[in-house]
Amino acid sequence: MADHSLPVLRWADPPDGPMLVLLDQRRLPTAEVEVVCTDVPGLVAAIQSLAVRGAPLLGIAGAYGIALAAARGYDVADAAQSLAQARPTAVNLAHGVQRAVAAHRAAGGDGAAAASAALAEARALHREDAEASDRMASLGVELLADLLPGGGYRLLTHCNTGALVSGGHGTALAVVRAAHRAGELRRLWVDETRPLLQGARLTAWEAAREGMPYSVLADSAAGSLFAAGEVDAVLIGADRIAADGSVANKVGSYPLAVLARHHEVPFIVVAPVSTVDLGTAGAATIPIEQRPGHEVTDIAPGVPVTPVGARAYNPAFDVTPAELVSAIVTERGVVSPVYGGNLAAVCSGSRPAESRNGDGMMKA
Repeated sequence: MADHSLPVLRWADPPDGPMLVLLDQRRLPTAEVEVVCTDVPGLVAAIQSLAVRGAPLLGIAGAYGIALAAARGYDVADAAQSLAQARPTAVNLAHGVQRAVAAHRAAGGDGAAAASAALAEARALHREDAEASDRMASLGVELLADLLPGGGYRLLTHCNTGALVSGGHGTALAVVRAAHRAGELRRLWVDETRPLLQGARLTAWEAAREGMPYSVLADSAAGSLFAAGEVDAVLIGADRIAADGSVANKVGSYPLAVLARHHEVPFIVVAPVSTVDLGTAGAATIPIEQRPGHEVTDIAPGVPVTPVGARAYNPAFDVTPAELVSAIVTERGVVSPVYGGNLAAVCSGSRPAESRNGDGMMKA
């Protein structure tokens, strides 16, 4: 598990009934406080308000949500529907819910035994995600060493992909952490990630705790950073990866992929196979969550920076096409070049061959 003074997510079972306790990510970095969820509506609200967030952790939270509903005698089918729809782009959430529901149903679908089965499945998913995180970190560092043999990496990341999104050390930021611990991280560039500043608030908080050399930049400054030759690779996570290799991630990821391609910089996605949705054919069929406009028009709750009545366009995610992705690192192997056949091979447990062009860049 990650080293936090307060765990990111934990199950508690006091005398008055079980509960799911979450580190409130809305309050970071200024305060480490917890949110207690004793029912599914409370958990759904925590998910939608981003008190808990990040694709892998949402899957874990979804599974624990089913365990919570079962243990407290709520309708599990209703709970599953509410949880799975709480954030539509993040496929891990529905995946975690489905796993816990299947375990609950297999144990009879009612009573203490079924509730225990759902909880056991949630705990299993929690452990598996931590193991997947370690494996992705190892494979990601190997990939960086292969692509950038000189070491001393200058890595750019977007949003937050560390221990705050995982049962372990995370996805893309877990790779950065491993590079740092190996003495190979020269600089971590942290996009602030507007409008909710998950980079400036959360990734910087994690980087500081790890003692990483990092700098925060405005999202709009990334282009000048590439132009100055200060970025060796981009590492991001994913909320859903379609069957053709299209990657949905925090809005602002796609422009980075375009910049990376123009400047011949590897653009690497790090995500567990549970994020791959082979039932979604491509970019056009990935549902994109639209967030409230006040996240853009207000610099803080109740503090507007736009004229009264201004409308806002606020998609939570954008989609990067497979041809702009150099590699996808999963716990089962590295997908490169990125296309449907290679992606399906990794999901089935068969690690695809890697292919590079003459200058060492991976073919996309």
